[in-house]
Amino acid sequence: MSRLATLEIDGKKYEFPLVQGTENETAINIKSLRGVTGGVTTIDPGYKNTGS
Repeated sequence: MSRLATLEIDGKKYEFPLVQGTENETAINIKSLRGVTGGVTTIDPGYKNTGS
């Protein structure tokens, strides 16, 4: 079973898969965020929580 994170914006819920990183950290795959929400994006000043 896939692990999911749920994001709620203005009462609407969106689910995104959780993935395991190489250092055993958990990340949220938000590659579909902009498309499914109609334009919502993210900001990560200083890239403290951004992986590739």
